[in-house]
Amino acid sequence: MIRTFAAISLPDAVSAALEHIQGALPVPRIVPHENLHVTLVFLGDLDSPALDEIHLAYAQIREAAFELALDGVGMFGGGKPRLVYAGVAENAPLRHLQAKLEQAARNVGVAVERRRFTPHVTLARPNAARIDRDRLERAVAAASGFRTAPFPVESFSLFRSDLGRAGATYTELAQYPLCASPNPLSRAY
Repeated sequence: MIRTFAAISLPDAVSAALEHIQGALPVPRIVPHENLHVTLVFLGDLDSPALDEIHLAYAQIREAAFELALDGVGMFGGGKPRLVYAGVAENAPLRHLQAKLEQAARNVGVAVERRRFTPHVTLARPNAARIDRDRLERAVAAASGFRTAPFPVESFSLFRSDLGRAGATYTELAQYPLCASPNPLSRAY
């Protein structure tokens, strides 16, 4: 079984900006640079035939490329923070792509969790028992104004996730290009 997910990789400049934010977080471990991404669909543990079906389904997706921007820093978990994240600015093309990938997975028989899609980039997974929550809340509040300029999203990828004592290691299994967006101002005469 192979633990898999579909995601958007980030440009190096965006990852570098996120590393700056991570450096101010009072947590023992942060998500490494190479693991920063926007998860679109978590597919779970798949056997080889299911993985082949997902690959074929994703290879058929034809969506336009779009731009994405990160917006703000926050935490999931309330009083016991379990995840620090950079938010993603509201984006209709992103939501459309995510819905298509989720539906494609269901169409080939992969059970995908039915939960609301909250696009984000995981920065750290604090252990609530081992952190100073007040200090973490102050660091997150100080970074809440974080924003990136829009960056192009020209593909999405299928990743393998291998869990280990030092955290997860992600390996890109396949990359799927998004189509170039037509220029609405151009015309053929």
